[in-house]
Amino acid sequence: MEHTKTGTLFLIPTLLGQSDPTAVLPAGTLSVIRKLDFYIVENVRTARRFLGKAGTEKAIPNLTFVVLDKHQGNEDIATMLAPALAGIDIGLMSEAGSPCIADPGNTVVEAAHKLNIKVVPLTGPNSILLALMASGFNGQQFVFHGYLPVKPDERQERLRTIEGRSRVDGETQIFIETPYRNRQLFDAILKTCQPATMMCIAVNLSIEDEEIRSMTIAQWKKKTLHFDKKPAVFLLWHPGPYAKR
Repeated sequence: MEHTKTGTLFLIPTLLGQSDPTAVLPAGTLSVIRKLDFYIVENVRTARRFLGKAGTEKAIPNLTFVVLDKHQGNEDIATMLAPALAGIDIGLMSEAGSPCIADPGNTVVEAAHKLNIKVVPLTGPNSILLALMASGFNGQQFVFHGYLPVKPDERQERLRTIEGRSRVDGETQIFIETPYRNRQLFDAILKTCQPATMMCIAVNLSIEDEEIRSMTIAQWKKKTLHFDKKPAVFLLWHPGPYAKR
């Protein structure tokens, strides 16, 4: 009996906004995207739109999409990966940016490893790494916290904690917020953090109106921002310990 070769799970980065796929995705990534027939996605409509922009060689109505929900159990995820065991390559696609980074896709990758399915991460935009690269902050030691607490008292306490970590060892602290709460988070940072602490705000990364600024908290207090309702990444850093190395 002939053994069927196992398919590959490709981790597909998507666009961070309304940009040209050829401007932010390498030719090798686009080549893989254009040939796949089976996708695990968060939202079918968004995935179809992205594939159309990326120039898939397949007829989109003929493609298969399986929706990933963060509440799905291991059995559901194993079922999603069944085509790979039958030799079919699968694309795992995030809503925006790279799969498995601030994204539920890691559960699919975990299951793929247990099933001995080859996992191949493809190159593409990731807002967290792009922001770190452009910040000028410590890229040797950094922590991504995801979303900070929404309640003001809890958020303020968390900010004090992560600022303290950076002050002790020079570690860059990275976090994000839902765009419509950017202003509340910004105001909380200015209220809580020390004047000498550095903050970078990276807005609309990889998009035409991208804006990235790194300044001290004291300098930020003199600035007027217009980034409400735009995707942003926030970074805090205290350069003292790092600068002495």
